[in-house]
Amino acid sequence: MKNENFVRALKKMKANGKTDADALLVDEEAERKQLVDEVKKDFEDRRDMRRGLEAKWMLNINFMLGNQYSYITRNGDLADEAKQYYWQEREVFNHIAPIIEARLAKFTRVNASVNVRPASASDNDVNVAKLSVKLIEAAQLDNNFVRLAAMANYWSEMTGTSFYKVAWKKGGNKDAADSSPEDGVSIQVCPPYEIYPDTLGASDVESCRSIIHAKVYPVQTIEDIWGVKVEGGEVSVIGMNASETGGGQGIPGRSYKVYADSKAGHAIVIERYELPSKERAEGRLTIVAGDSLLYDGALPYQNGIDGKRGFPFVRQVAYEQPASFFGISLIERLIPAQRVYNAVKNRKHEFINRLASGVLAVEDGSVDIDSLEQEGLSPGKVIVYRQGSTPPRLMSPGSVPAELRDEEDRLLSEFVNISGISDYLNGSTIANTVSGYALSLLFEQDYARLSVSTESIRNAVRQVAKHILRLYRQFAKSGRIARISGDNGKLEVVSFLGSELTSDDIVLEADSEMVETPAVRRRKVEELLKLGLLSDENGKISNRNRAKILEMMGFGNWEASRSVDEVHIKKSAIENTELQKGNDCGIEDVDDHAIHVVEHSRFLVSGRDELSPEAKKALNKHIRAHKVLLRLTQKVETMEGGKNNG
Repeated sequence: MKNENFVRALKKMKANGKTDADALLVDEEAERKQLVDEVKKDFEDRRDMRRGLEAKWMLNINFMLGNQYSYITRNGDLADEAKQYYWQEREVFNHIAPIIEARLAKFTRVNASVNVRPASASDNDVNVAKLSVKLIEAAQLDNNFVRLAAMANYWSEMTGTSFYKVAWKKGGNKDAADSSPEDGVSIQVCPPYEIYPDTLGASDVESCRSIIHAKVYPVQTIEDIWGVKVEGGEVSVIGMNASETGGGQGIPGRSYKVYADSKAGHAIVIERYELPSKERAEGRLTIVAGDSLLYDGALPYQNGIDGKRGFPFVRQVAYEQPASFFGISLIERLIPAQRVYNAVKNRKHEFINRLASGVLAVEDGSVDIDSLEQEGLSPGKVIVYRQGSTPPRLMSPGSVPAELRDEEDRLLSEFVNISGISDYLNGSTIANTVSGYALSLLFEQDYARLSVSTESIRNAVRQVAKHILRLYRQFAKSGRIARISGDNGKLEVVSFLGSELTSDDIVLEADSEMVETPAVRRRKVEELLKLGLLSDENGKISNRNRAKILEMMGFGNWEASRSVDEVHIKKSAIENTELQKGNDCGIEDVDDHAIHVVEHSRFLVSGRDELSPEAKKALNKHIRAHKVLLRLTQKVETMEGGKNNG
């Protein structure tokens, strides 16, 4: 780390008797302390600015977990509502959790597969685009991106916002300037508690001038990563524990409660990222932990457009909020309905308890009150009361008001209207009377309500893929070897340079998997097959189309590995590489000459400007040989066909 090295150099100068180093050393340490204090103050100011949002996020999580008698005080703290009477029913009838779980389940169907558009139509750029896709898939697999996406969706649903942090990890010698084979892309999910923008009014990450990422680490982990021993202490963290909340009929209810807690032996690592400016053309990254400066230098990643340095963060929201950096969660809209629903259900059960147990009217001094309270009116009970007094009697409890039942039904409809999540199969009337086509329209309407959230998920996946390619382009300076999955499912080892990744134009593979269920897609494919739109002019389906049809119907691309055409196309690509080097590949009897002519011709036409005269000559010679053999083969087939007809 350059600051530590500078201080050590000054100390060495001082040890050698160079007294001029004393003043420099004092100035350097004073600047370091001033920078540490400035970053810590900036962090505290941003935390105070965002304190109200954190209380709202914590309230959302509590309602999701079932602690639904909590509220935010005027001071911005989270508190629990106490019972007004000892007999009061305070059960929790959680409708928020199944709604959020249903949304998360539907989000798992969002297709995270991406594609890369080639920079040009040349074969080289097309192959580089294919390699880029494989590198993205490999980076996602190494980081278990499926789990990370589920975690990001969870935080987004809980709080309204989640973040991906895409960085470059040093796997080998961390002090080495060149990259090593162990280096690679690191993807993390950051909850909104860890991200502090310079203004809460920014519309996205790109609108901020600086962002702070603050995360709690054990002091030993800080020393292992940055090589600096930091004094630990009590730091504020989010804790969760089971606590008594609610309950009814004298039975205490317990649910998980999320609250602010403290943890010893830890320290907050504050990373402040600042965009490039006139004073600092490469931006600035300052990392502080405790009273120590861990790093101060340029922004490390050229992950912006045209190689500009930027933030390593990608933002995902459940719903956008106007003029707000953080999104809004659906739970915030459901909380009022959930509070009222709990109140209605509990008041209804209190009425039912009175109907079942009854309310006794007893004249003062006429009976043994203690015995009656403990035992109640059990069947066959003998009640002894004072002679001349009025015997105990049950008061008329009335009946459960119809308004409570009507309000309960209205609130259940309110949950559906607010969330857009409905379970049609639970209603036997709907399942039995609605046609299959109408039911599919209802499902499509449900998925359409999720399109706002799913589009944010798609955009986050697209941005993460761009960051992956840009990091490879920046750090893979020397030749790197990567293991990728080939077109036929085989594991392939490729060598590449980061500078070869010429395009980061990321597009998503599919846009309608939320609306088009697998059953709907299969029906569409079957209709296309019946209409003959997937066949050639002779009414036949090619091997390539057959494999694609199976993939579209959800059976995977398992037939592609057995397609002879795919094998010949792959062999042609290998021959193109050898011919480009001037090597004579020769022609084998098993070659499909028609496919080889097409593939070699396309490679020659698309890459004429990049090929040497010797390579062009070798390719033309090879293509002519294939054409001669193709004409001979066709002539033989024609002659054999004539004999068979004769």
